[in-house]
Amino acid sequence: MKIRTRKAIGTVATVTFLIVYALVAMAVGGEFAVGRGTVVELVFYALAGVLWLPVVMMIAIIPIIVRMGG
Repeated sequence: MKIRTRKAIGTVATVTFLIVYALVAMAVGGEFAVGRGTVVELVFYALAGVLWLPVVMMIAIIPIIVRMGG
């Protein structure tokens, strides 16, 4: 598989994951963080904004794209 195709698949997978992750983070934050104080909301959304990086880099998408190179 060409590198261009792998990058396209990785891009689509990453964007799809981020859309789903953002919706889930908003739902969880709306249920558990909103209304419990500004500090709780700030900490939750700061963590939620950063926690997607290790998921994408280590677990979900990047290793799959690297392995596809054969």
